Amino acid sequence: MEQRMLGELEVSAIGLGCMPMSWAYNVADADPAEVEATLHRAVDLGITLLDTADVYGPFTNEEIIREYVVRAGMRDRVVIATKAGLVPIDATTYGRDGSPEHIRAACDASLARIGIDTIDLYQLHRVDPEVPIEETWGAMAELVAVGKVRYLGLSEATAEEILAADVVHPVSSVQSELSLWTDENVVNGVLALTEERGIGFLAYCPLGRGFLTGALTAETIGEGDFRSANPRFTPEAMAANSAIVDGVRMVAERRGVTAAQVSLAWVLAQGEHVVPIPGTKRRRWLEENAAAVNVRLSATDLADLAALPRSVAPRY
Repeated sequence: MEQRMLGELEVSAIGLGCMPMSWAYNVADADPAEVEATLHRAVDLGITLLDTADVYGPFTNEEIIREYVVRAGMRDRVVIATKAGLVPIDATTYGRDGSPEHIRAACDASLARIGIDTIDLYQLHRVDPEVPIEETWGAMAELVAVGKVRYLGLSEATAEEILAADVVHPVSSVQSELSLWTDENVVNGVLALTEERGIGFLAYCPLGRGFLTGALTAETIGEGDFRSANPRFTPEAMAANSAIVDGVRMVAERRGVTAAQVSLAWVLAQGEHVVPIPGTKRRRWLEENAAAVNVRLSATDLADLAALPRSVAPRY
């Protein structure tokens, strides 16, 4: 597969978001055998970037990587990215902890759960407003110095936070939401800043949490699914936003590909430093997503997609 750079870290142009394998989306229908097969198929397809976090589960997602990737002898074929800084309070509430003490302890815990000696990309899941970013980032830089981490990334950070961290230690990546119905990081300048400074941009939810594929309906969102409480996934909002999916389908039909592939191709077209990380726990969708790396959108395609309406509801 085509390769892209997150700072100095080389990864596949499309990564794999592992979160759905044990957290957030209809977890009850996650089949362990299919999850294992999906991870192995990803490696076979040349997908090297596997994105997880300690809070996913919580704490179970990293163990999946250990069981199905590390113990399967695939450690040297993948780039493992995980995160710290979000702390579960209850089933639906999470606090932030960017204290150096927490970051150091969280890193050790992640290393143990994944069963590795070094994390390839360690990301601050959210900036803690109670802790200066320089202190949090300094603690993360120390983890690089002692060999527990190779590269560092931020998630959902502002331009100001990215610049402040980059002074302390190079920022290799910024992971934030980016898709055809979520362009906040285009508008606020974060995407342009990362390109200017040679920082990779990891685009999470590039398929709009499944909505842009056209396969998601209100009925398919189960009880306890994160999307059930999301304003964009009420029946009314989904109906109103169907015009977005219709526009994506129009381009997909013209190109002879799927709506998901058009959506991912759009994200890839936002810059050579952009790496979408669509999440899935099934080989069927993994293979469809991976094939998007070969879809090249024309100027007409991009213009038609740019003309799509905005979402009628906010992200959260």
